[in-house]
Amino acid sequence: MTLPASQSDLIDLACRLADAAWQAISPHFRAGIDAENKAGGAAYDPVTIADRAGEEAIRAILSKERPDDGIDGEEFGQHEGSSGWTWLLDPIDGTRAFLAGLPVWTTLIALADPDGNPVIGIIDQPVLGERYIGAPGETWLQTPKGRTQLRVSSCNDLRQAIIATTDPFIMNPAEQGAWTHIRHTARICRYGLDAYAYGRLAAGSIDLVCETGLQPHDVAALIPVVRGAGGIARDWRGREAKQGPQIVCASSEAVFEQAFLSLRRSAGD
Repeated sequence: MTLPASQSDLIDLACRLADAAWQAISPHFRAGIDAENKAGGAAYDPVTIADRAGEEAIRAILSKERPDDGIDGEEFGQHEGSSGWTWLLDPIDGTRAFLAGLPVWTTLIALADPDGNPVIGIIDQPVLGERYIGAPGETWLQTPKGRTQLRVSSCNDLRQAIIATTDPFIMNPAEQGAWTHIRHTARICRYGLDAYAYGRLAAGSIDLVCETGLQPHDVAALIPVVRGAGGIARDWRGREAKQGPQIVCASSEAVFEQAFLSLRRSAGD
């Protein structure tokens, strides 16, 4: 695989994209803004002025600096590029948490190769000053205090694991059944973290994250971070994860295999 520019330049660009998104988003955090329901009907999928402003800020930079690359964004859809490389963007992953004023939403930025494999990923939580960065051969957490190498935990027993999913009620009945079995096996279970949970898995404080109903822009940034930290990123059928809709990330092969006993029975096609 040959990157379309030097790896350091691409990481620097991705970090500038995250900075630009936060500059656009920050005036709206904890500011009492309203949300629209872009799902319509009984379903609820909130979007705010902050989501759109964040993605617009990112796209403005990419249009100038990487005009030949494709873009797949949560708010403004796809732009076909000629280079074969695609930036996947979710300016606010966790809009519900954002609306609640909780600092567990993140900005997700990824660069995928022509085969759709995420190569560079950023999980950015700017309120906490935490930026989880994954790229070939290097994965780290950047904070105002400096850079720390990311490494998953040494947990190899689901009975001792800390696990997470954002919302089990969005799962179908079969998926809920699998999750309930895993939840009763694990030591601690936490909810509502969205993509922030994957950053903490890479940092070693969470051992398993299971999600379903995901779009490519929800997933792409997570994979280089988790894998670069030594973790497992697969779908609920045990195949190597690419871009959703189901994903399970684990600290070890052993934890994954124990969870997989339940997950594989409920996996979609």
